Amino acid sequence: MSENSGMFNEGSLSGILDRIDPDRPVLITGPTASGKSALAMAIAARTGGPVINADAMQVFADWQILTARPSAEAESRVPHALYGHVPGHLEYSVGRWLRDLAPLLGGPTPVIVGGTGLYFTALTEGLAPIPEIPDEVRRNAMERVASEGIDALLRELDPGTRARIDELNPMRVQRAWEVLTATGRGLTAWQDETAPPLLPLSSATTILIDTPKDWLNEQIERRFAQMLSNGLLDEVRTNAPAWHPARPSAKAIGAAELIAHVRGEKSLDDARMAAIVATRQFAKRQRSWFRSRMSGWQTMRLPPGTGASA
Repeated sequence: MSENSGMFNEGSLSGILDRIDPDRPVLITGPTASGKSALAMAIAARTGGPVINADAMQVFADWQILTARPSAEAESRVPHALYGHVPGHLEYSVGRWLRDLAPLLGGPTPVIVGGTGLYFTALTEGLAPIPEIPDEVRRNAMERVASEGIDALLRELDPGTRARIDELNPMRVQRAWEVLTATGRGLTAWQDETAPPLLPLSSATTILIDTPKDWLNEQIERRFAQMLSNGLLDEVRTNAPAWHPARPSAKAIGAAELIAHVRGEKSLDDARMAAIVATRQFAKRQRSWFRSRMSGWQTMRLPPGTGASA
């Protein structure tokens, strides 16, 4: 376990802020709706650095409310970067995120926040030098998944990759197949050539927000209600004409359900509940990733006074 490991005291926010070293980058992650952005804003206001996005869906321009991107008012109070800078029809990878992030690390000490665990592991552990995957390979993969299922791609992976990949994660399987098809080398062969990290874990202050499952489920439902009050359905109607399930930004949680509602295919209640359930399931996957990959991070319990989360 790294020197970062441990737990923040379950005290006031000001007590936590007093422990932050203003000269060290701060990394904040946790499940969706756990309060990461508010904490990042508070720390950045104290240290004077920017808030930098580490969420794979918040990079896209077309979903602001649905992906819980910071508001214009929040961005006016503290500098923000890498939010909404990618058109929704373009692919965006962890490698591109690292390239976009690199020059920002040379400025004021940043607060990097988001729920995409892969971004943080690539940042602090390094990323394999895999070439960009051609668009035609990716289209072929999606077409085959749609017609044959993910198991067809899984069967074609090299033995080394199959032994180490999460076979139950369709996105990981598809990515591995694309790499093998495009480069002729298995994903694990590339991963074994991983370069040194851009920001070693020992050089940053880390905060992993941990929450009880029931509390988080309630937060997810409350946040979705607030999204609806903030004009989410108008945002969905704006995106509906260009929406397609293969569009990179279409992976935003709840997008498919809400598009179905504005197209008259699903009631609002059904769409709302489906989106909430999908968000809860996503939070469960995030928590599993954090437990398996981020044991060296400092843990912050929310709400204060809670024990280990369910």
